[in-house]
Order: sequence, then structure tokens, then C-alpha cells
Amino acid sequence: MSAHPSLAKAALWMAGWLTLMLLMSVAGRAATIEIDVFQIMELRALIGLVLLWPLVHAAGGLRAMRTSVIGQHVGRNVVHYFAQYAWLLALTMIPLAQLISIEFTMPVWTAIFAGLFLGERIGGLKIASIVLGILGVAIIVRPGLDHVAPGQLIALVMAVGFGISVTMVKGLTRHDSVVRIMFWMLVIQGLIGIVPALWVWRWPSAETWAWIAVIAACGTFSHYCMAKAMTYADATVVIPMDFLRVPLSAALGYLLYSEMLDAWTVAGAAMILFGNLLNLRGAAPPKAAATG
Repeated sequence: MSAHPSLAKAALWMAGWLTLMLLMSVAGRAATIEIDVFQIMELRALIGLVLLWPLVHAAGGLRAMRTSVIGQHVGRNVVHYFAQYAWLLALTMIPLAQLISIEFTMPVWTAIFAGLFLGERIGGLKIASIVLGILGVAIIVRPGLDHVAPGQLIALVMAVGFGISVTMVKGLTRHDSVVRIMFWMLVIQGLIGIVPALWVWRWPSAETWAWIAVIAACGTFSHYCMAKAMTYADATVVIPMDFLRVPLSAALGYLLYSEMLDAWTVAGAAMILFGNLLNLRGAAPPKAAATG
């Protein structure tokens, strides 16, 4: 169910998304030292349901979680589950800034899918902002033509999957509330992950339990922030705001993991920021979405 269009509110919810995703990057790298990615994802879903329950209760309880588009929820969450798995796996294989940079090919796929399936218009300034963002990412990563690491390929698959997932979330907001979308995400992904998690199960240490709790909280409420942002603006407006995560992740990698910042990273970050400014200046209020 869509709210009245507001770029300011969309940007505010995306600021929450950025903060929580950065925290989840740190927690994910710490937790995967001890336990498998499948186990992390299952615990995240189960703990996330507990954390989400106050919002479910406030929305009217389980009865209010009924949906007429369960097939769309299942399809979205199958794609998102495997994209999230690829994200956590790549997090253990390549530097943080590189992972987030490759992830930012996602707006290209989001723009294409949103245009094809949701009827969203992609104007000149939106295209320019996306192009500048992708060029900024390329400057930061500077991929070599002679060698592509497996972690980079996994990250690229993840980006395509997230692009599909984000587009499907925008479609779901035309029918269901944000809380309902979150509820079905956690339920469906929890069911998908039971068998893989049990197959690799190891009992976590107290420290790893703490990291898992952070992952669950950030994973749950970051998507709440994203879904709320989608109710105030088109996907092709919301997603380029997330480009800010590239320079922020580079700074985090430097501070926590001694992953050095260089002039290329600074130049790429500047290009990304400029692209975001173009996107926000040129964005027109989206048409009110139909509800179902």
C-alpha cells in the first residue's frame, strides 16, 4: 500500500537502511569465522521473527498478515534468499569495499526490471545518476581483464538477484503493508533454510551469538527501512541513494580491517555522490500506485 510521494521521507528511511547494512557487514564477517552462512541465515530469520512480532501485533496480529499475493512473496524470497547467501559468502572472499562496489551494479538491473515489469519511467537524469554511480564503482574496483576472482563472480550474481528482489518488493508494496512483506520474508526464508542449516549446524559461542543477534536485527529492520522508502518513491529513485554505502564501506574497511583508501576510491566516491545529487534534483513525484 503506497504512501503519499515524498523524497525527503524516502531519503530518511534509506539513511536507516545504510546504517543497518554497514553494521550487518561487520557482524557478518565476524560470525562467518565460526559458523556456516546457511546457519547464520536461518538464525537470522528465526530471531528476526521474534524482533518483528511487536510490529506484527500492532498491525493486527497473524490475521492481518494474510495476503492475496502469496505466490509473489514466495518468488521474491526464493530469489532474495540465494542473493543474500551469495552476499554473505562473498563477504568472506573479497575485501568489503570491493564487495559493496560490485553490489552496486544492482541499480542497473533494478532500473531495467522496474521499467519492464512495473512501468516506471527512466528519465535522462535517472539514467545519468545510475551511469555516474556505476562509473564511480568501476573507478574504485578497477577490475583487471586478466583475472576475475570467484568472489567477484559470486558478488555479481548477488547483485542481479538483489535487483530482481528489490523490483518485486516495489510490486508487493502495491498490495501489502511493509510489516506484512517483512513477515512473509522471514517465514518463507526460514522455511527454505531449515534443511541446509541443520546439515551444517555448529553450536555458536557466546560471542558469535551476539554477532548473530546483530545480523538478525539489522537484516530485519534494514529491509523494513527499504520497504518503507519504496512506499514514498520509485525503485529507480530509492536505489541510487544506496550508492553512499560504497564510500562508507571503504571507510569502514580502512578503520576496522586496514583496507587502504586511495585516490581512486576518493574519486569514485565523489562521482557516486554527484550522481546521487542529480538523481534527487531530477526526480519527479511518482504516480500513486494502485492498491489491492
